Amino acid sequence: MNENKIEIIRHSTAHLIAAAILELFPNAKFGVGPTVENGFYYDFDLPRSLTPEDLPKIDKMARQILKKNIKFVCQELDINEAIDLFQKADQPYKIELLNDIKKYGTTRLNFSEKNLSGQAEDNKQKQVSIYTLGRFVDLCRGPHISSTQSLGAFKLTKIAGAYWRGDEKNKMLQRIYGVAFENQQELSDYLKLQEEAEKRDHRKLGKELDLFSIDDYVGPGLVLWHPKLSIVREQIELYWRREHYQRGYQYVYTPHIGLSNLWQTSGHLENFQEGMYPPMLMAEKDEIEKTKYYVKPMSCPFHVRIYKSQLRSYRDLPLRFCELGSVYRFERSGVLHGMLRVRGFTQDDAHVFCREDQFVDEINKIIDFALDINKVFGFDKLNVYLSVRDPKITDKYIQNEHIWKFAEKILEEILVKRKIKFQKDIGGAKFYGPAVDMKAVDSLGREWQGTTIQLDMNLPSRFQMTYIDKDGKEKTPIMLHHTVLGSMERFVGTLIEHYAGAFPVWLSPVQVKLVLVNEKHIEFVQKLASEFKKENIRVELDISNETVGNKIRKAANEKVPYMLVIGDKEAVSDKLIIRDRGSKDTREISKEEFFKEIKEKINSKK
Repeated sequence: MNENKIEIIRHSTAHLIAAAILELFPNAKFGVGPTVENGFYYDFDLPRSLTPEDLPKIDKMARQILKKNIKFVCQELDINEAIDLFQKADQPYKIELLNDIKKYGTTRLNFSEKNLSGQAEDNKQKQVSIYTLGRFVDLCRGPHISSTQSLGAFKLTKIAGAYWRGDEKNKMLQRIYGVAFENQQELSDYLKLQEEAEKRDHRKLGKELDLFSIDDYVGPGLVLWHPKLSIVREQIELYWRREHYQRGYQYVYTPHIGLSNLWQTSGHLENFQEGMYPPMLMAEKDEIEKTKYYVKPMSCPFHVRIYKSQLRSYRDLPLRFCELGSVYRFERSGVLHGMLRVRGFTQDDAHVFCREDQFVDEINKIIDFALDINKVFGFDKLNVYLSVRDPKITDKYIQNEHIWKFAEKILEEILVKRKIKFQKDIGGAKFYGPAVDMKAVDSLGREWQGTTIQLDMNLPSRFQMTYIDKDGKEKTPIMLHHTVLGSMERFVGTLIEHYAGAFPVWLSPVQVKLVLVNEKHIEFVQKLASEFKKENIRVELDISNETVGNKIRKAANEKVPYMLVIGDKEAVSDKLIIRDRGSKDTREISKEEFFKEIKEKINSKK
């Protein structure tokens, strides 16, 4: 389907829902109603709080309006006329937006007043567009479909709170979310996918499988790894370290905190302070050391200081450092989401310092690394994005036009030469440089942020990094940031959903479950478990006093790859009776063959 067409349908559906709200709540005040992935939302200031029971009523009213085949009518108004219109309608949020347009030429929130005022004269608008749908009138750029008859299939999904313009100092509005598609079949397919996604929700499975918890007594956004998930993490980290070592990386460790001057020099206090925790003031405790420390939001400046700890030659480059570093970033409570959006996490972090003639080769090596490691975890498909600057925004990025053009050009050439399909993410670049982002596509077709390869044009100059070149002169190295997995928390949360909690054998917290039928064979089962452990196979015994049926169901629900039920027959046999995960049937195999089978799966990581 044409992407622009579905965006228009979704935006028009948002207006339809707003029109329905106006019928149900004549004194409603309207915020904004943009499209989002797969749908839309609209923010309202209403005389009472909505409940889930209100959604069917709103849905019913919307469908009544839809059947009337009402046209979307666009009208261009002088901006002052538009302000008068919304003043008469008592719509304060629309008036605020119009006053911003009048003053600054935009309603974009990431512009500060200082930066906007310099552009105001160039950006001032004389007119704005107003769209009418029945009695509902909205300030909107459009475009919209011709009439409600052309709308597709939609469903209202949830109600949430949202601060006006995303600022917690403003009033909390009520946000109605919905999904919309061109036809009913597409909507049905999407809802089935969502139903499956709910079953795979890592928060639900995390509780059911006893994998992790987030305790408000400890702090929101701080993950407690339980023993079973800690095993999964350990296996990933061992593999991660080995793969980095084989590719020429050196492992480093850096502190959890750093002096304020470190973050001042790096530019984080200037460009990233809202994502950092407040400083720790030491003056009261130590009169000699009157200074500030910050917990680190990232490890980059520490790796730079390791680089600068000695004189570097062109022969030393490329120099590759890697670390699984604990970092802390302040995320607003409204965006926290299980393991996928947290405040404290372990960053799969690496930095490459190289010469200009090594730059392209190093990027290609990182891309190869990312493709290989993602495939091991079952992510055969990666959607690739080239994150570049937004040319309309000038104050978000460091100012060096020549280097920006060079960096964006080289990254695009690398992807084109390798015949890697990619999309440009306009505005997705970091303040310090462009990036290649490789998002993993899971078993439900959903994208997950993982690998990112970033060119840094900021830290080398800020920290005056140099190396001695062949001619004996000092030169500035090129610095590359990359993660192949992303944060350990987000990646493992992704894996839980990707595998639906059924980890492959090499990652499974418990690889073999021994279920005892009766107590007289406890000694046999314990001896068998010891043999598994000697072979470095993770085994767990169930010698509880429950019925065999309950034990089998429990083991199946725990998603253990192999289950062995031990009764009278099995205790005297030289063969093992195996029940594979997901199967009700059993198979017979010798102990040695079974050990070999498991080890092959562990080593091949299949």
